[in-house]
Amino acid sequence: VMSILLHGDAAFAGQGVVYETFHLSDLPSYTTNGTIHVVVNNQIGFTTDPRMARSSPYPTDVARVVNAPIFHVNADDPEAVMYVCNVAAEWRNTFNKDVVVDLVCYRRRGHNEMDEPMFTQPLMYKQIHKQVPVLKKYADKLIADGTVTLQEFEEEIAKYDRICEEAYTRSKDKKILHIKHWLDSPWPGFFNADGEPKSMSCPPTGISEELLTHIGNVASSVPVEDFKIHAGLSRILKARSEMTKNRQVDWALAEYMAFGSVLKEGIHVRLSGQDVERGTF
Repeated sequence: VMSILLHGDAAFAGQGVVYETFHLSDLPSYTTNGTIHVVVNNQIGFTTDPRMARSSPYPTDVARVVNAPIFHVNADDPEAVMYVCNVAAEWRNTFNKDVVVDLVCYRRRGHNEMDEPMFTQPLMYKQIHKQVPVLKKYADKLIADGTVTLQEFEEEIAKYDRICEEAYTRSKDKKILHIKHWLDSPWPGFFNADGEPKSMSCPPTGISEELLTHIGNVASSVPVEDFKIHAGLSRILKARSEMTKNRQVDWALAEYMAFGSVLKEGIHVRLSGQDVERGTF
């Protein structure tokens, strides 16, 4: 499995979650062994100029915090894009580290159907309207090289247009919108013992009082003999031991028993969050 994240240029530079994800990318229990980040860098975040959106020249500079290689590629050159993507995939496969592909391109139309970019970016969009679209640019090159003929190119375009047109025509036949098909609601019998799939049925998870007492005693003791423990900690352990003896449970001990029962079954438990290693929370 190879994880690929697709970003916009403004989001990549401006969203904290991007920076946080990079800093988690190489942690032992969090790594995906390398994610490929593809940035569609159309140089206009919604309607914002890059110089108003970030302090660095490239939106991808944030990836430098983990020394990820960053490939800037002209998206008007499909073969260069393919080459760079192959290199990125090989890098990720070889070194199991994150890698970034920065597709330097432009957005031909507005942010959405309602947006007219000429209002806010007249100079830029005058330039964009003069650009030859990437498909035409690439087709002209292939035809000039003799790689494909004009007829082959036109046939491919016609084939693609036909697929789109037929799908559009079929969509008009749909008179009823079945919203429930999109809703994530379990059907009857889904969670029963004899329901399907079998893995979704929940077996009883209760455990015996004897096992709970055992976990409580372990949770309130120190595994090393004659170990001098901090007075504050020994008070906590003593209180925990008393609770177990009196068949009482507070929130922390209940969590301990839940984790302990899972560990007793040989299942690895990883805690993550604030100060979990020293057990502050």
